[in-house]
Parts: sequence; structure tokens; C-alpha cells
Amino acid sequence: MPALQIVEAWNGPGRRDGEITVVGPKDNAAHPSSEKHAFEHWYFDAHLDDGRIVVAMVQTRELVHRRPGVEIHVYSPDGQRREEIRQYRESDLTVSEESCDVRVAHNTARLVGEDDGKPVYRVSVSEGALGFDLTFTALMAPWMPGRGRTSYNDREFFAWVVGAPRAAVSGTLTVDGVTAEVTGRGYHDHNWGVGDMKRVIDKWYWGRLYTDDFTLVYAMVKTQKKYGAHWSQPVMIAHGDRIVLSNGEVEMTEGPAVFDPVADRTYPSWLQIRVPGSLDLKLTVRDIVHAHNLLEDVPLASSALVKPLVNRLIGRPGYFRFRSDFTMTVTVDGEEYVRTGTTLHEMVALT
Repeated sequence: MPALQIVEAWNGPGRRDGEITVVGPKDNAAHPSSEKHAFEHWYFDAHLDDGRIVVAMVQTRELVHRRPGVEIHVYSPDGQRREEIRQYRESDLTVSEESCDVRVAHNTARLVGEDDGKPVYRVSVSEGALGFDLTFTALMAPWMPGRGRTSYNDREFFAWVVGAPRAAVSGTLTVDGVTAEVTGRGYHDHNWGVGDMKRVIDKWYWGRLYTDDFTLVYAMVKTQKKYGAHWSQPVMIAHGDRIVLSNGEVEMTEGPAVFDPVADRTYPSWLQIRVPGSLDLKLTVRDIVHAHNLLEDVPLASSALVKPLVNRLIGRPGYFRFRSDFTMTVTVDGEEYVRTGTTLHEMVALT
């Protein structure tokens, strides 16, 4: 393994941004790599006004098989979850290195213009019984922490740009042949990098929340012990459409562990994220929207005979999507704002 030297590309001073990077179309374009363990995807989700939540990932190289792919997820208010996951051949992929413009077979995600100087994206995906054709009109400028990249050594890295921290969404959603006009609020980001992330990353917490006047996005990412058990903790807060905090100097506390039998592992009952003098956020889990035991994706590893050995060797990898109540205190220009509400967020544990 290359020499360990984790570097977070903040603009400074320290692990924060005194100046916010201006994100251009190329930052959200494709970043091709010939590396064996390269990966890249564009992620979009929308909370629709009818109560449904839709998610799409368009991938040039997904994390497991390193092939182009598409994922579509639809969550209904009654707790029902539908999903379609499809892999494709390299010949089915077309991407641009100038802007967000990716096609995997008939599925597309594209930058189609601007509205008041902010990007507008159109996402058209359809697999099996699920599909949507939605326009995401950003309500604030794109953002990335510093220059958007964490390097784990001289070869392996993870990059993140948020193309639309907050967006107005409109278009159509199709489920089982029934198409409906929909509107809602959305989010879009883009990840790429090099590395076998299940070897590099121990776990992460990711989410964002919205109030009428604030937008908050965060990612708390911990590496494996052999990568120093290092926490990267970027947090962004916008007041209206103005970014007022871009910071990785974060204090995070995990609440008491709760065991979930579906994921076959524990999760924290609450999370507290603090940036002294700027932010105090507490997320208290109300219920689990989606839990998944990642060993079930590997049939042999999930068998009754082998599973105990696998648990001892690699742990209990799992995924959670939570619905949580939040209390947030934000200080902007010396004025303190207190906001409460409910939001969705996720946890992924690879060990």
C-alpha cells in the first residue's frame, strides 16, 4: 500500500474555507481514470409534494463490479420501498468531461442550462417498473469542501462536489406504468475517486436538512484503522442562497448504540454535530426508513454456516436511511437562529 498521507484540500485557514471555491461545470463533469479501482457516480434525490421520495444514481463505474450502471429507488409514505438496479456494458456509456452530461444506455443526467445564474439539471431514468423524468433547478450555487478532494495517499482519493445543495424539482414519475406529474424539493451531488473503498473506509454518516431559510449538508467519514481511523467531517450551511459556513473542524458525538435485526448491526440513537461558535445540531432517530445487511449482497457470505466467520473477520457491514427529528442552532454574523424539524439521513458501515 502507498505511504499513508491523508490530505483534505481545504482552502484554509486550517480545515475550513475562509474563501468558498467557485464550482464550475467541469467540476461536475466526468473524471475518467484508467485505474483498476476507479469509481464515479452522479446522485439525485427528490422529496415530492405527494409524500414520495425518489432517488437515482447514474454510474460510469459503480463500486462493486466497476461497470456502468443505474439505480432507481422509490419510497412511499406508507413505508413501501421499490428499487431497480441495472448494470451495463462500457459500450453503453457516453460522458462529457466539460459538464454534467452522462448517458448509460437510455438513462441520462445532464446540465441543461441556468436559471438566475444557477445550474439546471434534467434526469431521465427508466428501469423495469420505475422511471422518472425530472428537472432539478438549483436554488443556490454548487458547493464543494475546499477543492473537493480527500487524498488517502499518493494514489487513492475520494472527491465530492454538490451540484445542487437545494433545488426545485418538477416533472413526471412513473411506477408500474402509471405516470404522474410531480413537484418537490431536491438535491444532487457527484462522487468519484480511486480506491477499494471497503478497504479504505470504516463508516460514514451523510445527510442534509432544510428549513425555510437554512440549508445544511454534511458528511462524516471515518477511515479504517490501517488508514489512521481518520475522520473527514465537511459541513456546509447556507442562509438563504449565501454560504455562511464551509468547515471541517467539527466535533461529533454518537449517541447510545441500538441493535437493528434487519441490518444485523447497531446504529447510534442520535448524532450531535458541533462547530464551536457556529453550529450545534442534534439528530434524534425517530424511525428507520431503510435498513440493509450488506452481507446479503454476497450469497455465500450470508449463509448460516459462513456468516459467523465472516462477522468475526470483517464485521457487520450495513446500511441505514433514518428519519430523524432535529434541533439546530446556527450563529450568523453574531445572531443566533434556532430551528427544528424532521429530516432523512444515512449511515453506511463497511465493517
